[in-house]
Amino acid sequence: MTELGNRLKEARLAKGLSLDDLQSMTKIQKRYLIGIEDGNYTSMPGNFYVRAFIKQYSEALGLNPDEIFETYKGEIPASLNDDLPQQLSRVKTHKTISESNSKIFDILPKVLIGIFVIGVASLLYYFVYKHAGDNANESINKENEPVKIVKSENLEKEKADDKETNKDNTEESKDTPVKDEQQQTTEDEETPKQEITAVQSSGRNSTYELKNAEKFVVKLVSKGQTWVSIKNGKGKSFFQGTLKTGGTESQTEDLSAESTAVIKVGNAADTEIYINDQKLEYAVPATANVQNITIQYVLKNE
Repeated sequence: MTELGNRLKEARLAKGLSLDDLQSMTKIQKRYLIGIEDGNYTSMPGNFYVRAFIKQYSEALGLNPDEIFETYKGEIPASLNDDLPQQLSRVKTHKTISESNSKIFDILPKVLIGIFVIGVASLLYYFVYKHAGDNANESINKENEPVKIVKSENLEKEKADDKETNKDNTEESKDTPVKDEQQQTTEDEETPKQEITAVQSSGRNSTYELKNAEKFVVKLVSKGQTWVSIKNGKGKSFFQGTLKTGGTESQTEDLSAESTAVIKVGNAADTEIYINDQKLEYAVPATANVQNITIQYVLKNE
């Protein structure tokens, strides 16, 4: 095992991650991860992939890839650049094309340019004249339009109909019962608030109960770079992967149909957990990077 492989392996074990966990995080095949830790690069497609896999491995563990490449540059193979093709003489340069076009414009008679300018001016005059004529005709038509006369009998009838409609609306509003403010306040007070209670914690494992909740929505927010997974009580996976640095990446899952959620966090110090928009307080100190959190959803009718 090389010094580089030994350092990466120690960093992985310090975060409590197996090779299978790292394979899920980086999408790099397990046999390549073993090759990196053993310093055996013969099974990899080429030097470019060796450097790319080491970079992904380092980032997944929160290490600085540039520092890794500089410190262990004697152990990491250099990436080779492909030679550029030399047959550029067969391609015409932009300068050659420009010179040929300029000769064509020099030959073009100035008389044709003058005719083109006169034609454009004639078209503009035609469109302006036509537009002015259409506006004048429209104004004349509006002035000659006859004025409609409404008989006074129709106005009186419309007023009577409006008065009857307003009367019906007033009577209807009197018959509609209005809920007493005290009754509304009592109903709001009887509705219990959501409760999230830690019922057990041991090592890096903790268990919570969620009560008085209409739904069960889990949201994970990353303040740094962390690896997380969300499963139900039967082991069905809803999400697993890395939430990147920046505080802008999050993952939300609706587990209202589930009675249990199992959440694994690879970097608890940089991960916030929200249950129905209520922040979960870690029962185990967040300094313990890897944590296994179980949340039991207790329905209201239970």
